[in-house]
Amino acid sequence: MGIVRGQLWERDPAVGELLDAVDEMRAGAGSLVLVTGEAGVGKTSVVREVLGRLEGDVRVLRGACDDMLAPPPLQPLRDAVRGSGGPLEQALANDDGSLFEAIVAEFTVPAVLVIEDVHWADDSTLDLLRYLARRLQRVQAVVVLTYRADEIDPRHPLRALLGALTDVPVRRIALEPLSVDAVKAIAADSGRDAGELFRLTGGNPFYLTEALAGPTDVVPMTVVDATLARLHTLDPESVTVVEQLSVIPTPVALHHIDRLVDGRLDAITRAEQRGVLESDENGVRFRHELARQAVEQALPAIRRRALNSSIVRLILGCDARGELYALVHHAVKAGDTETIVRYAPEAAAKATKAGSHRQALAHYEALIPYADQLPPLNRAQVLAGYAWELHIAHRFPEAMERCREAVALFEELADQDGATGQQDRVLLTEALIQLSRHSYLAGETDAALAAVDRALSVAQGNEELLPAAIGCHAMMLVLTGSPAEAIPGLEQAQALALLAGRTDLAALCLNYLGLAWCDLDQPGGLENLRISIDAALATGDYEAVARGYTNLVEMLYRAGRWDELEATVAAGLEFTRERGFGSHIYNLETHRALLTMRRGDLGAAEAHLRWLIDTVEEPGMLSVLSAASLGRVLARRGDSDAEQLLADAWVEARQQRSVLGLAYAATGYAEWAWLNDRPDIAEAVRTEFSAESLATPAYRELARYLALAESTDAGDGWEDTPYEQAIAQAETGERDKLLEALQTLLHLGATPAAALVRARLKKLGVVRIPRGLQASSRSNPAGLTDRQLDVLVHLTEGLTNAEIAEKLVVSVRTVDHHVSAILSRLNTPTRREAARHAKTLNLTQHSHRQPA
Repeated sequence: MGIVRGQLWERDPAVGELLDAVDEMRAGAGSLVLVTGEAGVGKTSVVREVLGRLEGDVRVLRGACDDMLAPPPLQPLRDAVRGSGGPLEQALANDDGSLFEAIVAEFTVPAVLVIEDVHWADDSTLDLLRYLARRLQRVQAVVVLTYRADEIDPRHPLRALLGALTDVPVRRIALEPLSVDAVKAIAADSGRDAGELFRLTGGNPFYLTEALAGPTDVVPMTVVDATLARLHTLDPESVTVVEQLSVIPTPVALHHIDRLVDGRLDAITRAEQRGVLESDENGVRFRHELARQAVEQALPAIRRRALNSSIVRLILGCDARGELYALVHHAVKAGDTETIVRYAPEAAAKATKAGSHRQALAHYEALIPYADQLPPLNRAQVLAGYAWELHIAHRFPEAMERCREAVALFEELADQDGATGQQDRVLLTEALIQLSRHSYLAGETDAALAAVDRALSVAQGNEELLPAAIGCHAMMLVLTGSPAEAIPGLEQAQALALLAGRTDLAALCLNYLGLAWCDLDQPGGLENLRISIDAALATGDYEAVARGYTNLVEMLYRAGRWDELEATVAAGLEFTRERGFGSHIYNLETHRALLTMRRGDLGAAEAHLRWLIDTVEEPGMLSVLSAASLGRVLARRGDSDAEQLLADAWVEARQQRSVLGLAYAATGYAEWAWLNDRPDIAEAVRTEFSAESLATPAYRELARYLALAESTDAGDGWEDTPYEQAIAQAETGERDKLLEALQTLLHLGATPAAALVRARLKKLGVVRIPRGLQASSRSNPAGLTDRQLDVLVHLTEGLTNAEIAEKLVVSVRTVDHHVSAILSRLNTPTRREAARHAKTLNLTQHSHRQPA
């Protein structure tokens, strides 16, 4: 609440900021407004005040997220557009895959979209909001999101949306508790001690309202005490009704109220008059979620179960499937095993289809303890579905184990039904293909190969199953280093997939053909990868698109096509974030950090990789990529942690036998061996590769670093990046080029490589050898380079990248790279926050050069 005793206190700046956003939207500039603050601080009150002041030329669409076990997918957006007849309502009703296009088309006329409590939003809602936010400059909309910032940890799904806002027009409104003076003014006529009220409530408007509404002789120690004190001013019948409503985290539709409270509508009226409940056209609700939770939590456990059981009976007596998610929520709260077993599988499957993966996982986890009550076929399907959601959640070992259980059940069913079990064979094959994917991502490559081999055997003679089995078998061959063997299978599977209408499989086969051709150094590989992405986009096969971006990025990185790599990573991250493809996001973020390393900003690359590793708990086999990449960055910086990171990544890569993992781990370890004079490590790495494989595109860079570590000719073909070009210069052995290489390496902070170059110069008899960076370059607390500090000075002045480029006499692209590195190093999402952070740390005082 922000309204205390009928007045909105100390919220004029927030209201004005929101109204300014609406005025700018009328002029053609859409924006996102984030309203944050603790529970009860007044977010809803501010939004209501603003909406009440809007004129008729602006549509208002409003929805809210609820604190349920697993809320219905897209429910806040369904509520917001209900009755509008617009593109989004139609797309939600049709469920035809056009939601992303529809949510943009919805805002061709001025509108304010409010979604409250997005910290409780389901995945599919967050995906659509992220998609819309990235396109706000094209539409006439102000999108207002409210959430409790104190409930958003680094791994909260909302972070993905907030992290995607670097190029989005965003206003941030952080509501603070009321001041002491406001509390004194509010409590002036209450007869209460204002100082004591402020001490107890901390200025929280909701808590303050509850405390003032309770009995004057009661001193509430917590917001729960204050809420219950207000509740107990009601008569017993009203208390009973309020307690029944307290177990329902969503507004109760008006047409359900009479039956729910058994005709005691007067009791609801009395609770409204006392300010406990409120109602509108959407139904009856508590005045604040904190109040509902306080009442619910105060109930004895057995009464909570009984009240939830009554809700289950009510829903079952109406349209159970129309209230499927609410039914499962209350069945779990009631401990109603029979209802959970009957309805949770359907709720989970529907959530999966809608892309609300956390919600699907919550339903499966509520169901799994009772899965043995399901018939074998249904139990196997539930286990397979659960495995899929575990893999989406990056819980790869669990996904593999659950999928194995499903496969075992499908095997038993297929054996029992014999020749008549055609459908069992289909389900078995699909589960084996799924098991192969889970096992590969868990780093269990042998298990992945065994599963896909078994799938290929089961699918023989079945036109429906064969394309997927052949294709997935061939894809595993590419991933594990047998591209020539894979190509016939990929071509056959693609042709069969097209005949069967399996556009997703056809696109994936085309994609992996591109990988195979790149591995074999044949022309057309990159083009094939691009075509596969376009094909999958055209048919709406989004996982194939995401995999296409990931594989294209890996090949562009290998080819050293840095500008194209940067653009593709950006496009891939935008696509995968908007659709929640976590493992692909992880891969792309790793390559974004590697690109930063290649361009010479080792500090920013390290910070980005550490952030990535810290925020994803179980990356599975992809941990080799991030660990090897971080180890390589640390090796270049002379950090002692590099050795163990790279040694562990190398062990993991050898077990996995993935071409990508082997290439990244081995190359990083070989580079460390060279920098630390460990030819024995290089020799051990070399024994894992044949001379023929080291000549292939996947391992050419590895071959060069092995040669350096073994003091043999590394040849040419070095990448066009500062570090690699410095090494190439140093390899010439020429004095002037060695000095130039040393300067580059010192500027990059690549101290081990610089030490090797310095030793060569000494052998040549050079006396005056640069010792390293000036003290001023090392002294700034954020570890920024001199040029980055220069850019940061101009950021604090509010200059654009183009204006900074003109000041420093560099290209705009160079400034773009520096700004990106600064944001990453300072761990700030926007230029404004970076400037504010810089002033806080006095970073701009460390810039020792005058800007050009």
